[in-house]
Amino acid sequence: MDLRDFIVTPFVIMAVYAIAYVLRRRLCDSVTYRYYFPALTVKIVGALAVGFIYQFYYSGEGDTFNYHTRGSRVIWELLMDDPSAAINLIFSGDLSSHNKYMSQIVFYHDPSSFYVVRIATLFDIITFSSYTGTAVLFGFVSFFGLWCLFRTFYELFPHLVKRIAISTLFVPSVVFWGSGILKDTVVIACLGFLTWAIKRILIDRKFSFMAIISLAVSVVFIYAIKKYVLICYLPVAIFWIYAGNLRRVQSPMIRVMLFPLLLMITFVSGYLAIQKVGQNDSKYALDKIAQTATITAYDIGFYTGKNAGSSYSLGELDGSFGSLVSHLPQAINVSLFRPYLWEAKNPLMLLSSIEAFALLTITVYLFARGPLRFIKSLGNEHVLFCMVFSLSFAFAVGVSTYNFGTLNRYKIPLIPFYLLALTIIADRSKSDKKLEVLEVTE
Repeated sequence: MDLRDFIVTPFVIMAVYAIAYVLRRRLCDSVTYRYYFPALTVKIVGALAVGFIYQFYYSGEGDTFNYHTRGSRVIWELLMDDPSAAINLIFSGDLSSHNKYMSQIVFYHDPSSFYVVRIATLFDIITFSSYTGTAVLFGFVSFFGLWCLFRTFYELFPHLVKRIAISTLFVPSVVFWGSGILKDTVVIACLGFLTWAIKRILIDRKFSFMAIISLAVSVVFIYAIKKYVLICYLPVAIFWIYAGNLRRVQSPMIRVMLFPLLLMITFVSGYLAIQKVGQNDSKYALDKIAQTATITAYDIGFYTGKNAGSSYSLGELDGSFGSLVSHLPQAINVSLFRPYLWEAKNPLMLLSSIEAFALLTITVYLFARGPLRFIKSLGNEHVLFCMVFSLSFAFAVGVSTYNFGTLNRYKIPLIPFYLLALTIIADRSKSDKKLEVLEVTE
């Protein structure tokens, strides 16, 4: 951070609030208005907090500065020197004619990370390459993505507005790791936009230019940055689409008869979607996923990510799919409920462990209060969509990370969806219990 941060950032923040103020009538109603500006504020605070933590706790090292100070700022300087080359780099990724600049960009040879650098450069043009100013804009975009996710489920369950707001907008780890100049910020924003667009276009059948653009851009960005997120998301999203349309069928008997066909179509569509995602990247091809996960786990846990936090192990991985599946329960557990309180070895891990403990407590409470009602609630397509995505993603990141410090960032896309599933389950369980009481009294 330097003098430009103190000069530019206040103006960026004022502009962000001004834009949000103008858009609030289109994005809020009389109920959701109360959450709008508080949610935006915590995202801006989170974006700034990431920079402060990396600056003072990690001594200026880490991904966020590699994306900006050792990434987008280099391109911004090239923009001053050779505008056409910089513009070509931003939109094509080619910098072969400027080796001096290329050698300064840490992530130039990492396509997914360099994609974030290119996004940051677009914001740098507005902020004069101010780190904090660009970080605020990342947080601003993330806010709108999560606001779309919030509105999606608020429309489905308006009586749960407060719990849905907490689940999507105010979870501490999501606010922190999903606000700064990081891959995770872009991905979680895109998941929010994508979920809103899918519901609006393919379930509600309300076509709009903004929804179509949101769907297309979100898929492109997630594909470019973290393909495995699409691999986890697309199959369950396809099920959600089919199930949402199946509910339109009036006859219960016909719905029951069509359900096996729905499952078969979902399986085939999901398989083809996963195959399509991995066809241009051998690491994510179906026959290479297990090997990629194994290599990534050992690399992050014991080599490149060893300083990001404490390593953990779920057992030995041999690169086979069977080996991954055998660690499924442990992987889901580590993503959702660890680090345990006694495993915390630094302040950030302690905060993460408190959140994980709260998640475990809520899950156990809901299940213990009514196991059958809990399981029955999984029959709801919205619960199933959120739960299956969050659990499959928990498995994916848990088995391929082997480092709590890195896992804290990687797992944030699953947390809003898991909490949404628990929120709906709690509501349905409560409704079922009331019905049981009424039946007994009658």
